[in-house]
Amino acid sequence: MLGILSACLSALAGVYTEYLMKKNSDSLYWQNVQLYTFGVIFNMGWLVYGDFKAGFEMGPWWQRLFNGYSITTWIVVFNLGSTGLLVSWLMKYSDNIVKVYSTSMAMLLTMVLSVYLFNVRATVQLFLGIVICIISLQMYFMPVHTLVELPQTLPATAK
Repeated sequence: MLGILSACLSALAGVYTEYLMKKNSDSLYWQNVQLYTFGVIFNMGWLVYGDFKAGFEMGPWWQRLFNGYSITTWIVVFNLGSTGLLVSWLMKYSDNIVKVYSTSMAMLLTMVLSVYLFNVRATVQLFLGIVICIISLQMYFMPVHTLVELPQTLPATAK
């Protein structure tokens, strides 16, 4: 039941986000600034809370914000930031279904690359997931008349 609830809430959130992105004519960049401002405020609040809880033993959060960052960490940060911008572009100029298909295809590509690059063992579930996603993608973009037989319409007769 919780899985079904999670899927329904996720779908509702995606559709509502698409509605919010498309309902106004603001710039995509301005909408991103508004969206990320909430994340910055809440994360900064959590960092300040952590400082007060620890009694500032390690100093304030801004002095240790980037401690331990390596080149890999910066690549991950850049990748996630770029992904966020790409998703907002998809939600503004495309639709939620394209975003879901993009995400599922990216996950499948990641798994296929993991099999070849990191010698991860491919499973039957992986193969079935790839097949189901490819069939679903194909069916979504096929013209309707190739999937179902549409009834013939009679030409209108003149009275």
